[in-house]
Amino acid sequence: MTDIGTETRERGLSVRFRLLAIALLPTLVVMPLLLGIAVYRWNANFDATLISKVSGDLTIAHQYLARILEDTGKQAAAFGASTRLRDAVEAGAPLDGLLDETRVALDFDFLYLIDDRLNPVVSARPFKRSPRADWPIIASALANKPLTSIDIFNNEDLAAFGPELATRARVELVPTPNAVATDRTEETRGMVVHSATPVTLAGGRSGALVGGILLNANLKFIDTINDLVYREASLPKGSQGTVTIFLDDVRIATNVRLFKGQRANGTRVSAAVRLAVLDQGNTWLDSAFVVNDWYISAYEPIVGSSGRRIGMLYVGFLEAPFVKARRETLLIVVSAFLGVAALSVPIFLRWAGAIFRPIERMMGTIAKVETGDLSARTGAAAARDEIGRVAAQLDHLLDLLQERDRQLRGWNEDLNTRVAERTHDLEVANRQLEATTKQLVMSEKLAVIGEITAGVAHEINNPIAVMQGNLEVVRALMENNADPAHVEFRLLDEQIHRISQIVTKLLQFARPEEYAGYIERLAPDDVIVDSLPLIRHLLKNDNIDIIHQAGAQRMVLMNRTELQQVLVNLMVNAIHAMPEGGRLFLKTRDEDRNGGAGIVMEVRDTGVGMSEGVKARIFDPFFTTKRRNGTGLGLSISHKLVTRQGGMFDVESAPGKGTTFTVWLPETT
Repeated sequence: MTDIGTETRERGLSVRFRLLAIALLPTLVVMPLLLGIAVYRWNANFDATLISKVSGDLTIAHQYLARILEDTGKQAAAFGASTRLRDAVEAGAPLDGLLDETRVALDFDFLYLIDDRLNPVVSARPFKRSPRADWPIIASALANKPLTSIDIFNNEDLAAFGPELATRARVELVPTPNAVATDRTEETRGMVVHSATPVTLAGGRSGALVGGILLNANLKFIDTINDLVYREASLPKGSQGTVTIFLDDVRIATNVRLFKGQRANGTRVSAAVRLAVLDQGNTWLDSAFVVNDWYISAYEPIVGSSGRRIGMLYVGFLEAPFVKARRETLLIVVSAFLGVAALSVPIFLRWAGAIFRPIERMMGTIAKVETGDLSARTGAAAARDEIGRVAAQLDHLLDLLQERDRQLRGWNEDLNTRVAERTHDLEVANRQLEATTKQLVMSEKLAVIGEITAGVAHEINNPIAVMQGNLEVVRALMENNADPAHVEFRLLDEQIHRISQIVTKLLQFARPEEYAGYIERLAPDDVIVDSLPLIRHLLKNDNIDIIHQAGAQRMVLMNRTELQQVLVNLMVNAIHAMPEGGRLFLKTRDEDRNGGAGIVMEVRDTGVGMSEGVKARIFDPFFTTKRRNGTGLGLSISHKLVTRQGGMFDVESAPGKGTTFTVWLPETT
C-alpha cells in the first residue's frame, strides 16, 4: 500500500508539473519567443530600412556624378562644334585666349587642342611640358567618337597644366584604423573628369578638344552632392550625412571630419571595404568604420576609361543615433512584457489548481493502457465541463486505438507478403547480374581470341610467302606457255594478295602498336585530298557527289598512312551505304575538347543509316553487315588508330537518315 501511495504521489507531482508548465508556457515561453521573433524581424526591417536609405542616397550621388560626366562631355562637344571656335581656326587667329576664356566659363581645370598625330596644338594656359596623349578618350575622339570618363593623372601629368593642380592633388596619408597597411606617406595622383571631342583644325586636319576637372579637394563638387543627398531634416537629430570620393582607397575629396572643421582628406578606407569594392568590384551596403566612427555606408567602385577600378564613391550617415533609438525602443518593449507577465502568472497558477484531480485520473488510465490494457477507460459520466469532455474524448480515442491496433496487425501481415514479393524481385535482379557477369567473361575470351588470331596470322604468312614464290617460279618456267593461263595466274595473285591483306588486318587488330608507322605533322584537308583518288574506282556512276568543306587551320601529329587508312575506310563504308547514289560530305574544322585544342574530321553520307543495335556493335572486331566483302576489322582498326593518338571516335546514325562519323584528333604541339 505504501508503494502504491508513493507512486500515486509521484504521478500526481508529475501531472501538476506538466499542467503548470502548460499553464505558464504561453506567458514564459511562447510569448518571449514570439516577442523575440517580432523584435528580431523588427530589428532586421530596421536595418533593411537603413540599408535601403543609404542605397537610395548612393543612387542619387551616382546619378549626380553621371550628370557631371554627361554635362562635361556636352559642354566640351558644344564648344568643339561652335562657330566661334571654327571661325577662329579658319581665320588663323590665336586660340589660347579663347580656350582660357572658355575654360573659366565651363569651370574646367585645363582645356587644350591636340592634332591627329597626338601633338598638342594650343592650350588655355601654357604647357609646362607636353601632356600625355595616349588616353583612350583621345583615341576615341580622333576616331570621331566623343567620350567622357574618369582617369587618373600622375603628378607629372597634372604639373604639365600648371603647378597649382599638382599641388592641389598632393595629400599626406593619415594613419587610419582598420585600413590596409602601406609604406606610402602621400598620394600625389589626381582623379580627373576627362572629356575629349573631335574638332577640325586648320587645313581640314582632324583633331580633338580635350578638357578636364580635377576632383581632388574639389569642395564644390563634394558639398553639392552632400546637399542633394542629405537635405536639411532628412536625418534624425545627432546624425550627419557624409560624401567622399576615393582615389584607390584614399579620400581625396570628402566632408568627413577628422577633427572639428578639418576634412579627412588623406585618410583611407577600411580593409574589408577595399576588398569588397576595389578588389572584387561589389557594391558595399552595410555598416562600416569611417575614419573614427561607425556609419551606415554605401560604396561603389569608380571605373576609369581603361576599364579598371580606380576609386570609389561613398555616401553614409552616422549610425550612433539610430542605435540609441533602437535600444530605447527595445527597452520599452521588454519592460512592457515583464509587467504583463508579473500580472498574469498568478492568475494562471490559480486556474491550474482546479484541474489537477481530473488530470490525475486520466493519467492513471493512460498508465494502464501503457502496460497493454487497451480496455482501460476513465469511466467519465456525462460531461459537465471541459475536463469531463476531455475524459470522454479520451475514452473515444482509446476505442479508436483498439481498432487501429487490429488494423496494424492486418497491415503487418500484408507487409510480410510484400517483402516476400520484393525478395523474389531481388532474386530476378541477381540472375540478371549473373548474366552480365557471363558477358564480361565472354569479353575476356574475345581478348584471348585476339591473341590467338595474332598467332594464327603469323603462321599463315609463311605459307602465303611460299605460295607467292612458287607461283613466280612456275610463271618463269612456263614463260610464253603461261599466257593461256594468265587469267588463272591473275586470280591466284589476287586471292593471295587478299589473304595477305586479311592477315595484315588481323595482325593490326591484335597488335596495333607493332604497326605504328612514322608520325608527322599533317594538314587534315591535304590527307583528304590525297585519299580521294583511292576511292574513285568505287564511284561506278555519277550518282554520288563528293562535297569537301575545308575549315581546319590546325595540324595533327599522326602517321600519314594510318590517317589515310582511317579516312578511306570511312569513305568506303559511306559509298557502300549509298547503293542508289547520294552525297558524301567531307568536312574539317578546329575544335577544342576537354580543355585541349584539336581538329574534327567529319564524314557524312545520305545513305541507308544504321539501327541502334548495329550502331552499338560497329566497333566490335569481326562484326560486319557486308556478308561477302567485309572482314569486320575496318572500323575496329580505325578506332584503335585514332584512340592510340589520343583522339575520339563518334558516330550518329538513324535508319533512312544517313550516318555521320566524327574523328577528333589533338593538335600537334
